[in-house]
Amino acid sequence: MTVVDIQLSPGNTDWPSLRDAALEAEHRGFGALWVFDHLAGMSLGGTTMLECCTLLGALAEATSTIELGTMVANVWNRQPGVLVTAAATVAIVSGGRRLHLGIGAGSSPSSPFAREQVVTGAPPVADLAERHRRLVDVVELARRTWAEDRDAELATFPLPRPRPSILVGTNGPTLSRIAGEIADGINVPWRHERRDELLAVATDAAGSRPFERTVYALYDRALLDPEHPDRMAMAEMDVDRLILVQLGELAW
Repeated sequence: MTVVDIQLSPGNTDWPSLRDAALEAEHRGFGALWVFDHLAGMSLGGTTMLECCTLLGALAEATSTIELGTMVANVWNRQPGVLVTAAATVAIVSGGRRLHLGIGAGSSPSSPFAREQVVTGAPPVADLAERHRRLVDVVELARRTWAEDRDAELATFPLPRPRPSILVGTNGPTLSRIAGEIADGINVPWRHERRDELLAVATDAAGSRPFERTVYALYDRALLDPEHPDRMAMAEMDVDRLILVQLGELAW
């Protein structure tokens, strides 16, 4: 059965409303609570923003049972060690709940999503392969830092248990293959014209090991119904999680 999650937007919703929505989502039995990673509200058509990991830590303290996740944490918004340590911190603050570290390789300099990086003096690199390498570096560092038999030099870094799962948000086959090779799962837009290909490429690359297939769609109450045609299609495709993305204040 496909687990249904909820994603909240701090670009259009103030902190008290986000906290209340998180508690309501927990009460309603959503599987996980996800947050965006943006620096400014412009990327979500909003007027403000709350930093991703700080917000998730606050939501971890405000809630008690719902799982938590980032979708996606831009690997260029933080030095890799900072992102790995921030994710571990949220996992520990949550009291051992499952944390999903969804990560992305960042957008191209010409993308409207790059405006916030340009404004803050850190425009994304143009080379796609380099953006992919950065994502791989983050995953490899997380694996080493959170390993049971980690090197002595890593002994005093936070050690979350259980280890956060690492999912890769992708829109193309190359990154989908990378996700299957190194990550615990993938996230693709449900409405993506190449959705089936992206899921298949990642699944094939993952082989026989456990691998989580997740998709996202804009929040629609109708999608809460497991008999909805899209939900039935997800079940037939063995989609593990559906993230319902709310871009404004949540209307249950």
